[in-house]
Amino acid sequence: MNGRLRVALGFVLCSLLTGSAFDSAAAQAKPEGEMRWALYVTLPPVWFDPGEVSGQLTPFWVLYALHDALVKPMPGNMLSPSLAESWTVSADQLVYEFKLREGLKFHNGDAFTAEDVKFSFHRAKGSKILHDRVREVEVIGPSRVRFILHEPWPDFITFYGTILSGAGWIVPKKYLERVGDDGFKRAPVGLGPYKFVSYTPGIELVMEANEDYWRKVPSVKRLVFKTIPDSTTRLAMLKRGEVDIAYLLEAPQAQEVQRDPKLKLAFSGGIAIFYLDFLDQWDPKSPWHDRRVRLAANYAIDRQALSEAETLGASKPAGNHVPRSFEFALPLEPYPYDPAKAKQLLAEAGYPNGFDAGELHQLPPYFALGEAITAYFQAVGIRLKMRSMERGAFMALISSKKAKGVCVCSTALYGNAASRLSEVIPSNGAWAYGGYPDIDALFKEQAAETDHKKREAMLHQIQRLVHERVRYGPIFEYVWPSGVGPRVAEPALLLIDLYPWSAPLEEVRLNKN
Repeated sequence: MNGRLRVALGFVLCSLLTGSAFDSAAAQAKPEGEMRWALYVTLPPVWFDPGEVSGQLTPFWVLYALHDALVKPMPGNMLSPSLAESWTVSADQLVYEFKLREGLKFHNGDAFTAEDVKFSFHRAKGSKILHDRVREVEVIGPSRVRFILHEPWPDFITFYGTILSGAGWIVPKKYLERVGDDGFKRAPVGLGPYKFVSYTPGIELVMEANEDYWRKVPSVKRLVFKTIPDSTTRLAMLKRGEVDIAYLLEAPQAQEVQRDPKLKLAFSGGIAIFYLDFLDQWDPKSPWHDRRVRLAANYAIDRQALSEAETLGASKPAGNHVPRSFEFALPLEPYPYDPAKAKQLLAEAGYPNGFDAGELHQLPPYFALGEAITAYFQAVGIRLKMRSMERGAFMALISSKKAKGVCVCSTALYGNAASRLSEVIPSNGAWAYGGYPDIDALFKEQAAETDHKKREAMLHQIQRLVHERVRYGPIFEYVWPSGVGPRVAEPALLLIDLYPWSAPLEEVRLNKN
């Protein structure tokens, strides 16, 4: 991530959005045409509601279209004022006050006010840390809202103003209270550049341009997100012109795109890091409790070869599950591929013939990655059986903290090292199956530390301890290939730093011919 997510002390006025991208909507041409995406997972209705977002990046496919936030990552600015024109921070860092844009209306015509901001914050389910830290949300007037913290917290704007949760993405209070949560999922209403048209479960989501969008009139009239789980089918549809962008192609299909002069291969990503999580390491009776066994597992896999096989070598082997570009990241070298060392460590731990390690849970749809890792483990004597399941079932199982064995998990939390660590490393993290008391204490201490250098030292120490104890096994910073068809003039991939999909969607364009 370029630059630091920091907020200046004292009532410092944050910069307003400027530039040609924010010209008057009235001066822009009418949107035209239809652009279609082939997605690799099903779009569940909960993704239509910002209040349901919890620790996943994929719902922002929809949120960047239908909804808008007070502050959000945008091209060139990871904390871009959006529905909020500006904000100020008190000298004691306890009060954040936002000045809202005036005259905006939701897709159904309801006026946007500070009441919607307060309502959206309180109903956001995936924002426990925000709710714990915020003492009160005050509506000062129709266009002003104030957040009051219990104590100084340097990461407030990181958690509220990036895409760590949906708490800062605004829904219409009056409409939602009238139709209820289920009614909202059936017919979502937002402030975004596109309006909801229809949703066919497991098939497609259709949206049309909001010509009154405050930032700019979208170029494309109609967007269609199609659910196509199979990579081969996504490519076939791209070649036939049935879709214009095919996300996440597997290596054979990506190579086929490279050979086709009518298509373009686009790489995007870098925010997500895949890692091995040894779920049973907290059980003293499990082989995974032994640090040497976890270390052996890390030496057993060839990260560069996995990158070549899965992403044509685009993904960078990782030694940390915090991206190097994040603020407070500690650069750590990835483990080398050394199967002989892995076998030696297993023998030292009392497993010269290896051991039965239970199940390997693989995040869908990356089953080829799980199969390759299972084979690497088998080669050194760690015997695992891969368990495949649908994405929703996988997320439910892992978050229940009842899974056994090893998880090939992925994290794509935005922000800085603290936010990235928050769901996995502290023992109370949403995805943590255990933890360490000293690291828990350090993590709590750094969260309240306002001195930048002291906080950096604490977060570096946490990452160093996690690495020394072989808490997990980072695999690679995930960068993947997608296919772009000949009708596309601007796919809007990676316009927002480290956001891997098309966004902002008002920027996508079709060729005129």
